[in-house]
Amino acid sequence: MSNAPQIDAFIARWKDTGGSEHANYQLFVIELTELLGLDRPNPATDDDSNDHYRFERPVTFAHTHKRTTGFIDAYRAGHFVLETKQGVNQKKNRAADLAKGTAARSQRRIGHGVRGTAAWDDTMLKARNQADNYARAVAREDGWPPFLMIVDVGHVIELYADFSKQGQGYNQFPDGNRYRIYPDDLRKDDIRDLLCTIWTDPYSLDPSLKAAEVTRDIAAHLAELGKSFEGQGHYSETVARFLMRCLFSMFAEDVDLIPRGSFTDLLRKLRGHPQDAEHALAGLWQAMDKGEYAHALLTKVKKFNGGLFRDPSALPLNDLQLGLLIEAAEADWKQVEPAIFGTLLERALDKRQRHKLGAHYTPRAYVQRLVTPTIIEPLREDWRDVQTAVQRLTEDGKTDDALKLVRDFHGKLCETTVLDPACGSGNFLYVALEMMKRLEGEVTSLMIELGDTRPLITVDPHQFLGIELNPWAANVAELVLWIGYLQWHYRTYGTAAPSEPVLRDFKNIKNADAVLEWSDRSPRLDELGAPVTVWDKVTTSPHPVTGNELPDKSAREPVFDYVSPRATVWPDADFIVGNPPFIGSKNLREDLGDGYVEALWQAYPKMPGSADLVMFWWEKAALAARTYDAKKGKGTRRFGLITTNSLRQTFNRRVLEPHLNDQKNPLSLLFAIPDHPWVDTLYGAAVRISMTVASQGQRIGMVSSIASEKKEEHEAEGRTVTFERRHGKIFSNLQIGPNLSDCVPLSSNLGLAHQGFKPYGLAFWVDEAEARRMGYGTKPNADMFIRPYINGRDLNQVSRNRFALGNSPRK
Repeated sequence: MSNAPQIDAFIARWKDTGGSEHANYQLFVIELTELLGLDRPNPATDDDSNDHYRFERPVTFAHTHKRTTGFIDAYRAGHFVLETKQGVNQKKNRAADLAKGTAARSQRRIGHGVRGTAAWDDTMLKARNQADNYARAVAREDGWPPFLMIVDVGHVIELYADFSKQGQGYNQFPDGNRYRIYPDDLRKDDIRDLLCTIWTDPYSLDPSLKAAEVTRDIAAHLAELGKSFEGQGHYSETVARFLMRCLFSMFAEDVDLIPRGSFTDLLRKLRGHPQDAEHALAGLWQAMDKGEYAHALLTKVKKFNGGLFRDPSALPLNDLQLGLLIEAAEADWKQVEPAIFGTLLERALDKRQRHKLGAHYTPRAYVQRLVTPTIIEPLREDWRDVQTAVQRLTEDGKTDDALKLVRDFHGKLCETTVLDPACGSGNFLYVALEMMKRLEGEVTSLMIELGDTRPLITVDPHQFLGIELNPWAANVAELVLWIGYLQWHYRTYGTAAPSEPVLRDFKNIKNADAVLEWSDRSPRLDELGAPVTVWDKVTTSPHPVTGNELPDKSAREPVFDYVSPRATVWPDADFIVGNPPFIGSKNLREDLGDGYVEALWQAYPKMPGSADLVMFWWEKAALAARTYDAKKGKGTRRFGLITTNSLRQTFNRRVLEPHLNDQKNPLSLLFAIPDHPWVDTLYGAAVRISMTVASQGQRIGMVSSIASEKKEEHEAEGRTVTFERRHGKIFSNLQIGPNLSDCVPLSSNLGLAHQGFKPYGLAFWVDEAEARRMGYGTKPNADMFIRPYINGRDLNQVSRNRFALGNSPRK
C-alpha cells in the first residue's frame, strides 16, 4: 500500500486538472491502481475471462431496427463498469472534434459545466445512465457487475452497487451520504481499502452478509432469554414487550439516540445485584417515553413516545438473564438486518417456533426479487422521466423549473403507500422501505445539487401498511420498520437526530384477519356437546424420518361458527406486496375448521371452491388493481404476491382468468417466476412457489424461468439462482407463447381414453414391494384393487414404479 508522500503527490497531480480531456482518464485510472497497489490493466482483447481490467471494452446495443456499438471506459468482468463524465459526450463526437478542431473541443468542455452546477450534475447523471446501460449489455455474457463507478477525473468518484446479480437496480454505495469519494479522501486507509476491494473482491462488500451473521447471533441470545423467562412462569406477552423495549434500547445507544454505550454500561453496572435491574430499566423507559431526565443514565433523553414505551414496566432479572442481555447489547446493532430480524425475533418470543430459530428464514434476496418489479421498477420509471425533463430544463437554464419537478416527485414519493396484507414480522414492508429510501437518497441529492436545502418531509413508516393475524408478529413488524427507518436516517444524515418524538404511533400495522370479518362467533360443538377442535396452525414437530416440520396434531384450538361473515376491507394503497399463507384447498377444512371455511365461501361467493387459501389474497389484490385511476390517484397501481406453484394449475387459474380475460377492464401479468425455491416461514421447510406481478391494462410482461440453482453456504440463506427470461403476453399458466390454457377438447377425440385411477392423498399410493406383499401379481382378487399408476411425469421422466389402491371395477 502507498505511503503518505505518494498519496499527496497523486492528489496534487490530479486535483486541479479538471479532467478536461477524455484522454486523461486512462492515465488517471492507471496511476490510481498503482497508488492502491493493484495491477495495471490488460491489453484490450475479445476475451474478458481474465482476472484484470481493461479499457475501451466494446458492447453491442440491440435496438428495434438496428444495432449500435459502445465502449466502456474501464471494465472488469464480475466487478465493475467505470464510466467517466467526459466520456459520455466526447466518445460520441470524436470524429466531429477531429473535423472541427480545437474550437469545438473547447466549446464542448464548457458544455460540461462547472463542478457543482446544474450542468455538471446533468453530465454526471448522463454518465451514470450510460454506465447502467453498459452493465445491462455485458450482463448477457458476463453477468451483472456489482459496481458502477462514475468518475470526474481529478474531482470525484461516485459509487453505485447492486449485489443481487439480477440487475435489480444500482443504488448509491454505501448510502446517499458517503457514495462520493474525493481526492483528499484517498488519505484515509478505509477509503483506499474500499477501492482495492472493488477491484479484487467486490461481493465481500455486500452489507447483508455481515448483517445476517450479526442478526443470527443476537437471535440465539434472545431465544435463551425467552426460554428462561417462560420457565419462571411469565406470560409470553409480558416477555415479548420487555424484550422489545430492551432491543430498541440496544439499537438506540448504537445510533446515538441515547448516549452511546449507555444502556450496555447500565446493564454492566447491575452485575452482581440484578435485583435492582427491574427498577432501573423501568425508570429509564419512563424517561424515554416522556423525554425527561433519566436518572439511570444521568442525562436527559429524547422523547420517544409511540407505543413501545407507553408501558415502561420491566421484568426482574437473575444473573443468567442479565448476562444474556449484556451479550446481546454488545453486538453492533447498526449492523442488524431488519429483513430477517423480524422473523428471528418473532420465533424467539414464541416457544412453539423457537426450535427453528435461525435455521430457516426467507432470504432477503428472495423478498427483493418480488419487491423490485412490484414497487421499485415503476417508481424508477417515473424517476427516469423526471431526470430526463430536468436535463432538458437545466440545459435551457430553467433551474427553478427543474427543482420544482424534483420536489414534486419527492413529495409524491413520500406519500406513496405500500400494503402487505399478510405482513408477518414485516420482511416485505422493510425491504420496500429500504429500497424506497435508497431511491429517495438519489432524489434529495439532486434537489440539493439544484440549490435546495434538506427537505422537511421524508419516506417513513407511516407509508407502509400491514395486516397480520398473529398479534406478536404485528408488534414485531412495527419495531422492524422503525429500526430500519432509523438506520437509514443515520446513514443518510450522519449524527443529525430525527425530530421528536422519535417513535410515532401511526397505527399502520393492523392485527386482524386479512380476508374475513364477522359480527360474532361461537364455539362449534359435536353431537355429544364437546368442542370441535383443529390444529392451531402454528405448532409443528419434526417428522421422525425426514426431519421436515409438520403440523403437531396434538396442539388444538376450537372451531367456531361465524355470524354475518364478510370480506375484510383493505386500506387503500398504491402497491400491494406480500407472502400470504400456504394452505391447499384440500386442507382448508382440516387446518382452519369447517366454520371458518364455510364463512369464507359465504363472504366470497364467486371464488371457486377448489382454490387454495392464497388465492383469496390474489382475488382481493386483483380487484384493487382493476379500480386503479392514475389521474385521481386511486386504486392499486401494481400488486405482487407469492403463491404456491400450483397457481398454474386449473383449479387456481380459475381465479386469474376472469381478471386477465375481461374485455373492458383487464389485468396483465407484468412479471412471473413460475417455479422458485422458497422457505415456508410457518413450517420452516423448503417449498416451491410462484411469483406474479400484475397491473391494469393490456401489457407485455416478462417470465423468468430458473436456469440453475446452487445452495448457499449457510442453508438459511437459500439458493443462488440464475434465470432465462422471455418477454411477451403472459397467460394464466405463467407461460409466454400459445395460450394453451384456452384450448378446448376436440369432439372427435371424445371417448377414446379415460384418465383411470385418480388417487387423492399419499395414503392411496404404494411402491412395487408393498404391492407385491399385498398380493399383486399373485392373487387375482388383489389385482382388482391394486393397479399400476402412471402419469405424465412417469412417461416424460423416470418411472417411479408406483401402484394405486382403488375400488373394484364396475361390472
